Amino acid sequence: MRAVVEESTGREAVIQRLRDVGLRVTGPRLEVLQVLSAGGHMDVESITAAARERLGTLTSQAVYEMLRHFLETGLAAKFDRPGLPAVFEVSGPPHQHALCLRCGRVENVEAQVPEPAGDALTAWRTDGAEVVFKGLCPDCLAASRD
Repeated sequence: MRAVVEESTGREAVIQRLRDVGLRVTGPRLEVLQVLSAGGHMDVESITAAARERLGTLTSQAVYEMLRHFLETGLAAKFDRPGLPAVFEVSGPPHQHALCLRCGRVENVEAQVPEPAGDALTAWRTDGAEVVFKGLCPDCLAASRD
């Protein structure tokens, strides 16, 4: 019973998030946002496959279009991985990322972004900063020891 209540509450929260940003609630939008809300960083193909399991049919192009709307309205955030497909996540509190250079895994990291030294950017209007920690994830590190 608890799982049904949590799923219903989660679904209602996702519906409300769509309405709050002025997007019409459709089955595909709801499903894609629920997939993203489950957590983690997913590329378009993974999002499409997960949503397709419940919807039956869904194209990658439709997911790209939904993600574009989610990005424009602030529902989702995109993280570009050099040489790999970008990954997406539900927008939340500000955070930084860790990127595995071997497998491409991305994880959220709570870290302060440093301020520019001295008058390094006095002529700039900055809109934000990002720190990316790069290295090997625990799985790739363990595999490299074997």
